[in-house]
Amino acid sequence: MRALVVYCHPSEGSFTAAVRDLVLAHLSRAGAEVRLRDLYAEGFGAALSAAEWQGYEDSDLNRDPVAGHVDDLLWCDTLIFIYPTWWYGLPAVLKGWLDRTLLPGVAFHLPQEGKVITRGLQHISRLGVFTSCGASWWLSFMVGQPGRRTILRGVRYLCAPRCRTAFAAHYLMDSSTEASRAAHLARVAGAMARLTGPVRDVSSTHALCDKKKSTP
Repeated sequence: MRALVVYCHPSEGSFTAAVRDLVLAHLSRAGAEVRLRDLYAEGFGAALSAAEWQGYEDSDLNRDPVAGHVDDLLWCDTLIFIYPTWWYGLPAVLKGWLDRTLLPGVAFHLPQEGKVITRGLQHISRLGVFTSCGASWWLSFMVGQPGRRTILRGVRYLCAPRCRTAFAAHYLMDSSTEASRAAHLARVAGAMARLTGPVRDVSSTHALCDKKKSTP
């Protein structure tokens, strides 16, 4: 397993950092190779510049400004995002990471006329999202949970067709208690156990089914 963890929070002493540390510990116990991208610590620039936009569709040039991040994305088979939900969505730095890193020729392939985009991240078979929300679950649901949908629907569409997903959110974070935070860490631990478990070899399963069908 090769896991890329994209972490986005400005404070090292945050509860989100505790979630990050728990996720990293689970990956270590699972024997995964891990690359951590701490976007605030790196000073990652969120804005897609005018020059980057001009070269956005040029797959030979568009990855140069974020080459290291693109290399990580192409290297991993497990992609995990850890961040706080702000205004129901992704922090600007994380949204900027998606804008600048999930590029044509990397995350997807631009369509020919009348066609749709095709997946570029089919090597990614596991996708995890761990977040916290100031709003309640009900209010988040009513608004549509745009951050969650961006990753677990939008990004997932670009991954392997049978990509396994995991999600855990601590709602009402501003009024959280020691007990609620401990319960959330337990949910994260359970989600990580499921996410890092063995992925069924679909091709082997199909081969077995074919063999059974051909048996007299």
